[in-house]
Amino acid sequence: QVQLVESGGGLVQAGGSLRLSCAASGSILSVNAMSWYRQAPGKQREWVATITRGGTAYYKNSVQARFTISRDNANNTVYLQIDSLKPEDTAVYSCNAEGSSFNSWGQGTQVTVSS
Repeated sequence: QVQLVESGGGLVQAGGSLRLSCAASGSILSVNAMSWYRQAPGKQREWVATITRGGTAYYKNSVQARFTISRDNANNTVYLQIDSLKPEDTAVYSCNAEGSSFNSWGQGTQVTVSS
């Protein structure tokens, strides 16, 4: 199992930037991919980005131009850089770690974008 703790959310004006962090602990070597999801008020959780063990990144089409997922292997941390924030980016952003025998989630971090 892997334990995940997100941080970096907050209140930001439209057009601003945030960098979310997801610190992982536990069976790190068993993780195949790490992803970010978000859930806006009244909506279902949606996938936004994934980075694989090999470092390949994948993005939801609608955010690809503004979101960047990266990782720091030395610190077991995955980041999500969000630029040019829009009010519709307002959501709870959660980190996910997928392994062959587990699927772990963090508690989430709130991102609120004011217009």
